[in-house]
Amino acid sequence: MVRLKLRRRSPPSPSDAGRPVGATAYRQVNVAVAIAGFTSFALLHGAQPILPQLAHEFRVSPGVSSLVVAAGTAAMAMLLIPLSMLSDRYGRRPLMRAGLVGASVLALASSLAPDFWSLVICRACLGVCIAGVPAAAMAYLGEEVAVESQGRAMGIYIGATALGGMSGRLLSALVTGWANWRFGLAVLGLLGALATLAFWRLLPPGSHFQPRSLQPRALLCDLRQIYTDAELPWLFAVAFLIMGAFVGFYNYLGFRLSLPPYDFGAAAVGAIFMFYAIGSFSAAWAVRAAPRHGEVRFLLWMSGLMMVGAQISLAEALPLVIAGLALFTFGYFALHAVASSWVGRRGGGRRGLVSALYLSSYYLGGSVIGSATGWSWQHGGWPDVVMALSACSLCSMGILLHLRGLAGR
Repeated sequence: MVRLKLRRRSPPSPSDAGRPVGATAYRQVNVAVAIAGFTSFALLHGAQPILPQLAHEFRVSPGVSSLVVAAGTAAMAMLLIPLSMLSDRYGRRPLMRAGLVGASVLALASSLAPDFWSLVICRACLGVCIAGVPAAAMAYLGEEVAVESQGRAMGIYIGATALGGMSGRLLSALVTGWANWRFGLAVLGLLGALATLAFWRLLPPGSHFQPRSLQPRALLCDLRQIYTDAELPWLFAVAFLIMGAFVGFYNYLGFRLSLPPYDFGAAAVGAIFMFYAIGSFSAAWAVRAAPRHGEVRFLLWMSGLMMVGAQISLAEALPLVIAGLALFTFGYFALHAVASSWVGRRGGGRRGLVSALYLSSYYLGGSVIGSATGWSWQHGGWPDVVMALSACSLCSMGILLHLRGLAGR
């Protein structure tokens, strides 16, 4: 097996081994990084439940309206790698702080957009700002938390992103139902500003960060080692597929439920994002359960659960649609949490870049597959959407079977 060989570092002394579970500093780190994850996902995905209203007001198709979400995730995917390089050179905390401040300002600006394409540009710029947060957060946890506590810390972070995605979507939908979509996005911007203040005060400076070179030769060497690793590129591909399926599911389930026989309004469509709370639980549970069963076997189960949930959602009865949504969401967040933890452990000295490559694939999948699923919706309705999502799950299962043969897990 090809192993990732990055710059060697002398082993840390026991006092330098990171923050163990139970330490006051560990709890402070967890709270601060959880706030960053919560806020960034609330701001990034808060526009998702109001897509039907945007399509109606700006007279664009459902597929075109999804660009409001896709522009942010695509910009985030493209900027993750260069910003992670800055994070590897100058530190994690400054990048996360600047990203949250900029995203809060742009969330407020998007509520004032005079036309559809101005709104898309605002959301793309918001994605640029948020790009500095996730990879830096994952790298910060990998550096500042003791090895035996990293899985739990990563589960808490992923769970916070789930709650943030749920809260942002639900809040924007509720305010949109009460007033209009502009008020919904403005309230999210205010929430982001308050959370950014709390994060600014709480996150301690990194004590284990070591700057990496930005010289092209060093970067190319790191990239070659990462992409010749036996496992990492495959994990990046899994991230692309599962995030694409997840965004496609939630994007177009909202359109389905806004039509007869359901006729959900904006607030009711937003309520489906409360199921992100399931993801918060499943992420924290998964990082503890996966080692007992073998990581790849566990990931195969969760990928299969996503496909089963999608198939159940084909039913007309609303309780079965909701049950399918719950299973799909549970499997997705569990899979993402375990894969993220795996990538973080394998990242080595260029942890920020490895995390960024994983997340870049992840968000690029959300943008590409999430928007492309609009073609399935327009041409075949929900059955074609489910067919596309199931194909993503099958491909991810094939990759995981390959990894199982490599890693023997």
